[in-house]
Amino acid sequence: MAPPPPPVLPVLPVLLVLLGLGRPLLGAPGQGAGTWARFAHLPYPQDQLFLHDTFPDGFLWGAGSAAYQTEGGWRQGGKGASIWDTFTHRPTTPAGSILPGPTGGDVASDSYNNIFRDIEGLRHLGVSHYRFSLAWTRLMPNGTAPVNPVGLAHYSQVLSRLQELGIEPIVTLYHWDLPQGLQDAFGGWASPVLPNLFHDYAELCFRHFGGQVRYWLTMDNPYVVAWHGYGTGRLPPGVQGGPSLGYRAAHHLLQAHAKVWHLYNDHFRPTQKGKVSIALSSHWIKPQHMTEKNIKECQKSLDFVLGWFAKPIFINGDYPESMRSNLSSLLPEFSEEDKKYIKGTADFFALSFGATLSFQLLDSHMKFQQLESISLRQLLYWISTEYNNPPVFIVENSWFVSGSTKRDDAKYIYYLKKFIMETLKAIRYDGVNVFGYTVWSLLDGFEWHRGYSIRRGLFYVDFQSHDKKLIPKSSVLFYQKLIEKNGFPPLPENQPIAGVFPCGFAWGIVDNYIQVDTTPAQFLDPNVYVWDVHQTKKLIKVDGVFTSQRKHHCVDFAAIRLQISLLQEMHVTHFHFSLKWSSVLPLGNLSLINHTLVHYYQCFASELLRVNITPVVALWQPMAENQELPTSLAKFGAWENSETVQAFVEYAKFCFASLGDHVKFWITMNEPSVKNLTYTAGHNLLRAHAKAWHLYDKEFRRSQKGKISIALQADWVEPACPFSRNDQEVADRILEFDIGWLAEPIFGSGDYPHMMRAWLHQRNSVDLYNFHLPSFSEDEKKLIQGSFDFFALSHYTTILVGWEKEDALKYDHYLEVQMISDITWLHSPSRAAVVPWGLRKVLRWVKSKYGDVPVYVMANGIDDDQNMVHDKLRVYYIQNYINEALKAYALDNVNLQGYFVYSFNDKTAPKYGLYSYAANQYEPKPSMKHYREIIDNNGFPGPDTAEVLCPEEAAMCPECHFFRTRKSLFAFISFIFVAFIVTIFCIMYYSKRAERRYK
Repeated sequence: MAPPPPPVLPVLPVLLVLLGLGRPLLGAPGQGAGTWARFAHLPYPQDQLFLHDTFPDGFLWGAGSAAYQTEGGWRQGGKGASIWDTFTHRPTTPAGSILPGPTGGDVASDSYNNIFRDIEGLRHLGVSHYRFSLAWTRLMPNGTAPVNPVGLAHYSQVLSRLQELGIEPIVTLYHWDLPQGLQDAFGGWASPVLPNLFHDYAELCFRHFGGQVRYWLTMDNPYVVAWHGYGTGRLPPGVQGGPSLGYRAAHHLLQAHAKVWHLYNDHFRPTQKGKVSIALSSHWIKPQHMTEKNIKECQKSLDFVLGWFAKPIFINGDYPESMRSNLSSLLPEFSEEDKKYIKGTADFFALSFGATLSFQLLDSHMKFQQLESISLRQLLYWISTEYNNPPVFIVENSWFVSGSTKRDDAKYIYYLKKFIMETLKAIRYDGVNVFGYTVWSLLDGFEWHRGYSIRRGLFYVDFQSHDKKLIPKSSVLFYQKLIEKNGFPPLPENQPIAGVFPCGFAWGIVDNYIQVDTTPAQFLDPNVYVWDVHQTKKLIKVDGVFTSQRKHHCVDFAAIRLQISLLQEMHVTHFHFSLKWSSVLPLGNLSLINHTLVHYYQCFASELLRVNITPVVALWQPMAENQELPTSLAKFGAWENSETVQAFVEYAKFCFASLGDHVKFWITMNEPSVKNLTYTAGHNLLRAHAKAWHLYDKEFRRSQKGKISIALQADWVEPACPFSRNDQEVADRILEFDIGWLAEPIFGSGDYPHMMRAWLHQRNSVDLYNFHLPSFSEDEKKLIQGSFDFFALSHYTTILVGWEKEDALKYDHYLEVQMISDITWLHSPSRAAVVPWGLRKVLRWVKSKYGDVPVYVMANGIDDDQNMVHDKLRVYYIQNYINEALKAYALDNVNLQGYFVYSFNDKTAPKYGLYSYAANQYEPKPSMKHYREIIDNNGFPGPDTAEVLCPEEAAMCPECHFFRTRKSLFAFISFIFVAFIVTIFCIMYYSKRAERRYK
């Protein structure tokens, strides 16, 4: 049983101290501009990590929908026509708009005829509230009296059923579906008459439904209604009135909202005790460069979209100053009385954030040449500081998936996870007063200008079916569990553990190829020089005069001394590097040998041993050019050619004979990339490995006493939807193709994975593929099976896979796999995901597949920004990946015997090194010092960790080796010392004789 983890400070208070946070100061217009500078200087990478915490008690969780998107029944129950009915029935649409489809929302999800179906879905989710809108035309078919009693009865039934289940209704009076009669008679929101008509409609709703409703929203996203309905004409009613008409429509929408708020406040609040607000939508924008000018442009962008409506309501009844100064001739004026009337007409800030406005309906000129972003957290903080920290209710938030996605909506889940996590951070880290969250939407429906090409529902709807049954997607289970837990509570497996690795654990570092410099030291120069002390002050070579040369020694190579000193500084016990096959045997055979390079390798290995560092040597590692094969082999098929097998065996035999006295830890092939291998090439590669292993086992092991195996890349593959059997099958399949393809023949059955053969057989028969997986003879199976001494794996990251096709660019048709990104994961500059628990999972997978085999993590590392003074990401990476390795050893009983960091330095692996490199100078990064500290502690000892005393091996004593390898030097020093003592003795002896003579 593993020891308990050492006591650590809770993450939240530590981050609050680091961030200097608390409740935001009460703001005023313009104070939100400080958001960009603040979020540019948060602790990295701590602030970007996923926050495992829960939401405040009583937090509201819900889902939403809009009447026109889901109800259908457009001619049922006396409903009148709306501007959206008219717009989608047009044979052509105004320039710049997108025809959503021939039927629009005529039927949609048919919620009008399936209200109990929808509400059952809400009960299944376990939500606390449901946001939906009333169709104005279902209650007042022409927009004014008479009232439609069938419509009143319909919504009363909805509210009664919600009340029975204890689900709070959040009711929107107007969600874009203006009665066509009002558009025809008055010109819609372009008319000053509309605020009064909206007042009458709202009064009807308050009177009939107010006893069952505590939260009202007057209207949804007035920006889209005004700008695209009356300015650009992209959306209904499709009026291309330009900016002037757009701003006039917005003016009337604000007046209408204020009238309704005052109506409720004056006449209904005392008895109904509800709250009223307006759903405002926004994008988020970030500066191209962190300059004062660009930040002002970002502030202006938010002013022109969100501030256009938020500032009059939440601050002073008037438009933002940036709009006033830039649009003085276009913006209507509010009278002082109007300003007082509009100011304060919201009981909470109702925010809508997602794909509809933020990334589809935001005109490019509203960005002011800055960059859009999906940071909900920063927007929440901006609202908090800009508008005096109002209580915030997120009434619409989500992303979207392809219209063809049915059950496993992984992309939707990860966007949802990101947005909810950012909301939690805004509450816990930034002090923003968010009290509720609403997923959009409950079920698939008509997605406005995108029609049915995308889906945003938690429940799948087959729009072609008659019954329109709701089918829960994977996102339903995700959201359901999140509501049950009220967030993301910390899990034991997410916590670091204390403990140490076993005695003799291999702590290593990797270099793709060692820096080879065979230039001899200057004292080996046979020439004679004189010093020109009078004129040039330089050494001048004397022509024709030479000294006798001594024999070269390994210490003569300056490059070796430098690299060895850096490795010693790191305190590693093992150093892993690859030989260059193409350089050792340029012609691919023994007819030409680079003896100078071989001697250099011999010296390097012997010098490593001298300082008690074990060399771990790979015979071959594929690199970009010719896969690092000799040119003669690369030209004739490389590993496709079976002759390469025998060439590799001859090369291996030469290396064993030349270097085996110094190398006890061999890798035949290091990280052969299965992505670049054909099945024939992989077949030959396995045969070559096995033959080389047996060659070492029979001819060299007894005398050299070394170990040998193959090193495979083993990144973890996780199902994108953890609740999906289909996604799990895909993940299992990819693991077999990525790791099992080469591992199963060696460490398992001696043949390729059964799953791999079955899949290829299926694909070849169904899709006429011709991918032939070769077969091993029985002798070859016996040769390959068991050709290992340990399991060496390289692990860098974790990938998510699913089966639902979402993004064609990231979909593999051959393996039927969709690559997915979890945008809540920490990522490196190259977009590699930092997922420490993936290492533990792959180590457990190896054990479950291949038994209690000794395992070495032969390479593990991440790229980082070279411009950063402190490579904080790599420090985090090393700390947490090694801790997960410790969990695999201590908790899962994986026979883990070593761990190697990738990579040694930036010269040979730019951006990955523990040493930076510039101008022929190596400098240790903080990550090197952090790794050294872990090595010195042999892990992560806690206060209760029992001290482990590891026996010292006399043969591994570096001081002993030092003396053994420098016998001649110490003999010379001893001679000098003895001569010195004799000289002193003689001086003293004859001095005393002289003294006696004089006496």
